[in-house]
Amino acid sequence: MPEEARLAELMAAMARRREPHALAMVVETRGSTSAHAGDRALIDAAGTVLLGWVGGGCAEGAVRQAALDGLEDGTPRLIELDLDDEVLGVGMPCGGTMRVFVAPVLPPPTLWIVGHGRVAESLCRIGAELGFRIVVSDVPAPEPDRFPGAEEIIGDDYDFARLQPGRDDSVVIATQHKGDHLSAVRALRSSAGHVAIIASRKRAALMRDFLRDEGFGPAALARLRAPAGLDLGAQAPAEIALSVLAEIVMRRRGGTGTPRDAGASERPAWAEATP
Repeated sequence: MPEEARLAELMAAMARRREPHALAMVVETRGSTSAHAGDRALIDAAGTVLLGWVGGGCAEGAVRQAALDGLEDGTPRLIELDLDDEVLGVGMPCGGTMRVFVAPVLPPPTLWIVGHGRVAESLCRIGAELGFRIVVSDVPAPEPDRFPGAEEIIGDDYDFARLQPGRDDSVVIATQHKGDHLSAVRALRSSAGHVAIIASRKRAALMRDFLRDEGFGPAALARLRAPAGLDLGAQAPAEIALSVLAEIVMRRRGGTGTPRDAGASERPAWAEATP
């Protein structure tokens, strides 16, 4: 199999397994270099070159580090490598310079929707449009045709043991009070970046009291968004879902939630996601 096809196949397999990786490509060379423009390498989350070539000892270490840095912050990098300067360059006088573009490939964040109903259905539909991987969890299992955008539907997780969000994931609890206290405990003990409960202000206050009794302190409770969503004056289920997802996007992207012509203000960021 040609290396081009092997590279595409391996990247597709890693994407299916939701494994972060980075693709490095030599975009320009000058002078004497072991790699050439167009050469590529696939690098995993441990910094190992799985396939391809972007140069040997003169360049590989610097490219691997750029890949690790990119996987940490999600930002592509264009790095310049001076292969002719063992002091100011990459450590060995190979002769020449290279420019290498390093692009991190991160799996899309997961939106965990706990519950069912029209708000949950709208969360699934809009969330899929926004590029989230959707997992719906409820008992009994929701009808799949009501959640066509869901990649996974969990219908037998009575104690929420399979609710295992990562730090880039969001959890929205829309169970209409059914087991919301149990799923909230599980979500707050995870590293989820965003935990929200669709509830009235009265129910949200009761939930906070319950969680305090369960031992959650101020830092953990500060991660909880209850009632969920931005104040859009939402009434219809789709509007409520929109307000919840708008808050998730705002916090992920560092937005303010203010009208764009209202001037700049302090930008909120993700709360510290520690169990």
